[in-house]
Amino acid sequence: MRASIAALVALCLSFPVVAEDDIIVSYAIAERGEPQYPENFEHWDYVNPDAPRGGYVTYGVRGTFDNFNRFALRGTTPAGIRTYLFDTLMTGNGDETGVLYGLIAEEVEYPTSHDWIIFNLNPAATFQDGSPIEASDVAYTFNILMTDGVPQFRTVYEGVTVEVLDERRVRFNLPESNLSNLVGLASLPVFPEHDFADRDFAEPFIDVPLGSGAYTISDYEMGQYVVYERVENYWAADHPAMVGQLNFDQERYDYYLDDTVLLEAFKKGEYDFRQENTAKDWATQYTGENFDAGYIIKEEIPHNLPQNMQSFAFNIERPQFQDRRVRMAINLLFDFEWTNRNLFYGSYTRTSSYFENTPYSAHGLPEGKELEILEEFRDELPEELFTQEFHNFATDGSGNVRPQLRQALTLLRESGYESRDGQMVNASTGEPLSFELLLYSPAMERIAIPFKENLARAGITLNIRTVDVTQYTNRMRERDYDMIVSQLGGGAYPSDNLVLEWDSRYLDSTYNAVGTNDPVIDALVRGIADNQQNDELLLAYGRAFDRVLLWRYYVIPQWHIDHYRVAYWNKFGRPAQIPRYSLGSSAWWFDAKAAATLPARNAR
Repeated sequence: MRASIAALVALCLSFPVVAEDDIIVSYAIAERGEPQYPENFEHWDYVNPDAPRGGYVTYGVRGTFDNFNRFALRGTTPAGIRTYLFDTLMTGNGDETGVLYGLIAEEVEYPTSHDWIIFNLNPAATFQDGSPIEASDVAYTFNILMTDGVPQFRTVYEGVTVEVLDERRVRFNLPESNLSNLVGLASLPVFPEHDFADRDFAEPFIDVPLGSGAYTISDYEMGQYVVYERVENYWAADHPAMVGQLNFDQERYDYYLDDTVLLEAFKKGEYDFRQENTAKDWATQYTGENFDAGYIIKEEIPHNLPQNMQSFAFNIERPQFQDRRVRMAINLLFDFEWTNRNLFYGSYTRTSSYFENTPYSAHGLPEGKELEILEEFRDELPEELFTQEFHNFATDGSGNVRPQLRQALTLLRESGYESRDGQMVNASTGEPLSFELLLYSPAMERIAIPFKENLARAGITLNIRTVDVTQYTNRMRERDYDMIVSQLGGGAYPSDNLVLEWDSRYLDSTYNAVGTNDPVIDALVRGIADNQQNDELLLAYGRAFDRVLLWRYYVIPQWHIDHYRVAYWNKFGRPAQIPRYSLGSSAWWFDAKAAATLPARNAR
């Protein structure tokens, strides 16, 4: 939302404050640009500051959980645990990306060299047992994450040290200038040392930890449901970042093992709110007496969100996927146009960029600074990258893929495959060309089956394997998959988080899902990370990165949509405005008058 003139004047006067020795002292920190909200803002623009607090909401979730420590190296935690249980040093909002405002830390100090940061803690900040949140707790949290947390944390913050200056001031020292890491440290949750010190942090927690957030877990059955209940006298209840948000006294998540059962449970009133991701279900299943009576509201809420690359992602560590021509051939045999017409009711648009709906999407031919960057790697890149605009392979939507099949067979022959008895095999080894698509949701199976049939026409075997969430998570961690459905890239701009997804240093982590080990990719993501404050070079590096990934054919692009599909039992009030980058359901509230008109059901 565009700030008012008064707010803009206040913003100019309040951020940043730069002293003579180039030390910035501020209520906020921004990875790029300046914060939208001034220092003394009263609430986010998209909330209702007078929203009533109270009531009960139930959500349905597919899967299971076995752990209350989301930072453990194994196990699965329940939905919402970080949002509800743990406040962070600073917090963001739905209108901005890469901008954080004071919460546990009311103020930050950092130099323009971006090689250290001091957090000045809010004296009102407490844990849920009433004990004060102190600098020693912040230092403890960082150190325990470095020693016993997920390995990605250690890699990102390698060389960073922390020191307690006094009870309310804690300083982090970085080995080199890195504004993005300063912002990352500002998003750190804070754990109570007096509760966590006797726990094995590397292992799952089977009891509820002490938090610092607005809710604690009041009831649960491991793997079946969890109930978050508002903490009495929550320290930040009236903090500007919390005004008008988290308005329910209790929020419950019920777990289901089957998508069909999950949807039917919603329609019968077992839970209250659902965001639908399956076009067929949205078109055909949201009907019945509860919809007709107005008890359930079905609604499409428009947005123009930046889109990530939802895709079938190849694990290119697998030998059958290391040749780009094989990946291109498999791309050719995914018929999006037929799928969209027959399975999605024409509701989706094909994704054609890792930064869809942003200026960083690569269109046309490379030019200017982008071309200069790519010229350095010309010998390592496909020549068509410089001479042709990238377009996804497309069909006429009729289901006839014979033209695409001919192209695919040509590519496969060029890459060393041949057809024997109707099966595509490696001409040298006789190894059949086959792979497994690993899924955790059966909803994707109906989309994969026509793809499988098209591949079979080329002699390629696709095995579709759907497992539960726990097994899927473990296989992801162990990189035990050929192909998965993944979401890569995205965001309002290319952030330095892309290093985690694509840099070869993360090849052994779950973040580098594709398994790239490519000096060109490494150079481009590091160029993105190094130029977060340079608009011209960030634009050039972002487009170059997008273009290289597209022409490498690391994924089979899927689709996106320009609206949220939501359905909910008519017991909610909500603000008139939604935030720029999210649905904003955290600002909804319980409407007691509307709820009183609903029939009796299990979800209150």
